[in-house]
Amino acid sequence: MSSDAVSLSRFLARESEQRTLPTPALGTLILEMAFASKILSREIRRAALVGRLGLIGEKNVTGDAQKKLDVYSNEVVLEAFERSELVAAIVSEEMEELRTVGCSDTADYILSVDPLDGSSNTDVNGSVGTIFSFFRRTVGGACDDVEAELRDSAELVAAGYVMYGPSTVMVYTHGNGVNGFTLDYSIGAFLLSHENIRCPASGPYYSANLGYYHDWDSRIRNFADYLIERDPNGERPYSLRYSGAFVADLHRNLLEGGIYFYPADRNHPHGKLRLLYECAPMAFITDQAGGRASTGHARVLDIKPEALHQTTPLAIGSSDLVDLYDRFNVSSDG
Repeated sequence: MSSDAVSLSRFLARESEQRTLPTPALGTLILEMAFASKILSREIRRAALVGRLGLIGEKNVTGDAQKKLDVYSNEVVLEAFERSELVAAIVSEEMEELRTVGCSDTADYILSVDPLDGSSNTDVNGSVGTIFSFFRRTVGGACDDVEAELRDSAELVAAGYVMYGPSTVMVYTHGNGVNGFTLDYSIGAFLLSHENIRCPASGPYYSANLGYYHDWDSRIRNFADYLIERDPNGERPYSLRYSGAFVADLHRNLLEGGIYFYPADRNHPHGKLRLLYECAPMAFITDQAGGRASTGHARVLDIKPEALHQTTPLAIGSSDLVDLYDRFNVSSDG
């Protein structure tokens, strides 16, 4: 390892010194998430050896079958942040209700988290991830109604994801660009590996669950057909890359260009992905990297949450491709 390697803690300290980090507390929270992700990285790698693969026989609040690792991952995140004294409450995909964890004078943040995105991949050794974001409370102290605060006035101030693949990569933003860090297992530290990530304006990939193709609106089907048509200039067809893990698919598109879309369908008229702990965090990251995130009609970051597990249609990634997706959405013939 080079002596010039920059650790996540050192990078955050530098940002704090340069006053580009909104508050020192936010840096502490990002480091807390990094700590939790190190535990998850270790446990995901050895899950098959310690009996943590498979289902537990229940469904979470969103109707998805829970895996053993879903439950374990949620417990790891809760434990990490319940002791921080900086988080007033946690919203998780794995919990029906918001969990109030502490309302001291320092508990200025609300955490929203999908502890294990793409958990259906765990039993086949596929990529999975964690998605997280921090909302700043507009009031301090007593937690009279944190859920109402989240709906009415809390501001999204930082977001990130961790991808557990061939390596473990953590990407985050607090509104001052996007940076990625790779976990060096030999020293147990995240090191800067992807500085100032910029999403290409276009790219060769698209990610979508084509199993729902016949349940999509005709305009979305027209868009998908356009992507796979061969054109004389050789710019199409686009290559399908869909892993079943939102984190993995978006990570590729942020680095190499492309679009991920999960539109409304016949059985999910308001979309399937959750706003607070999937779409909004990833939209914030993508926006900071120069990309776009849209419902097909509106900017995702302009949606005000009305419920903890609210869903929304989503198209996210390279700005030119998301613009094109929006144009198909307002035109019946593309």
